[in-house]
Amino acid sequence: MKSTNLRNKPVDRRRLSAEDRQSYQPGNRALAVSKARARKGQLAWNNKVNLGRQEQKPGTGGFTQGISMQQARLREKGAELERSKQLRNEKPQY
Repeated sequence: MKSTNLRNKPVDRRRLSAEDRQSYQPGNRALAVSKARARKGQLAWNNKVNLGRQEQKPGTGGFTQGISMQQARLREKGAELERSKQLRNEKPQY
């Protein structure tokens, strides 16, 4: 697969100095090009794919109303319990 703007022409070793000729390894160049192609492909895919995202809107997430409703419900239960305790006899009759 040909990637645009990635040069991978062979290097003429005759034009390199003796020290450069000794340290030159064409496998490194091939590895670097393959990594660049993979990265470029990944970036292209990331740009076109739609990631699943949930909309985030400012606010509390709706939990504050639930807490106040729960508190009101517990207050009602407490009041109901108090009323039922008042209606009981102090000493049970056998």
